[in-house]
Amino acid sequence: MADLVEQFLAALAHQRAFSAHTLAAYRRDLALLAAGYPGRALETLQADELRRQAMRLRSQGLSPRSLARTFSAWRAFYRWLERRGAIGGNPCLGLKAPKRPRGLPKALRPEQASALLDGILADDALAIRDRAMFELFYSSGLRLAELVALDALRDVDLAAGFVTVTGKRGKTRSVPVGRKACTALAAWLETRPLLAAADETALFVSRRGARLGARAIEQRLARWAKRCGLGQHVHPHMLRHACASHLLQSSGDLRAVQEMLGHASIATTQIYTHLDFQHLARVYDAAHPRAQKK
Repeated sequence: MADLVEQFLAALAHQRAFSAHTLAAYRRDLALLAAGYPGRALETLQADELRRQAMRLRSQGLSPRSLARTFSAWRAFYRWLERRGAIGGNPCLGLKAPKRPRGLPKALRPEQASALLDGILADDALAIRDRAMFELFYSSGLRLAELVALDALRDVDLAAGFVTVTGKRGKTRSVPVGRKACTALAAWLETRPLLAAADETALFVSRRGARLGARAIEQRLARWAKRCGLGQHVHPHMLRHACASHLLQSSGDLRAVQEMLGHASIATTQIYTHLDFQHLARVYDAAHPRAQKK
């Protein structure tokens, strides 16, 4: 099982440029299937056995969202086996996760985003770095993995006001950077040599001089949100959501926001129109004379 799975994951990494994070998730999802049938080769499992394991996982409390992702990994694996001629048919056909309600992404309000970014006092090298990171998140709506992967010389063009990011499936796009984010990035680029190792190419580095990891960025943001008195846990994706929803509120240009965020489908971007409607509803309730309570 381990041999086949590793070959499958290597094919995904090579042919479809899947990230290390996605590959690790696929490995976990296939391990969940193997755990249901110890000692059995995965290529020998039949459709009814996959459905039985799916029912076990659901009874163990796996959410519809997690099940959907798990089944996606299973289907991809068996498609790969089928193409190689290792099996006669895909036993995952017809395997469906239960429907899940699509919740709205959590986003900071404009005043919360301002309170957070203005509250980061750039009085030492790490704070200067953090201010640049989170200004860039909010300005350009980057994914966490995209920000982690940025290189200082290759990807940043402050004169033009753009950063070049590599998104899902290895696709690159140029993203505009706002004035305040450019100012914060310029301050960080001046400070960066104090921390970065001589051969380190990463834009954002740790106090030890190496590329800053995703978990460290999450922890720094949560710490600043608490220090700035936001009263809620803030994670990096909330800044991406905030960027998207605030751009839509001010511009209404759904297609431009889609391109900026790197969404393959505009249906993904449309979720932010619901956030925009929530904002409109609050304004209406507060301002319209027929909406106000007596």
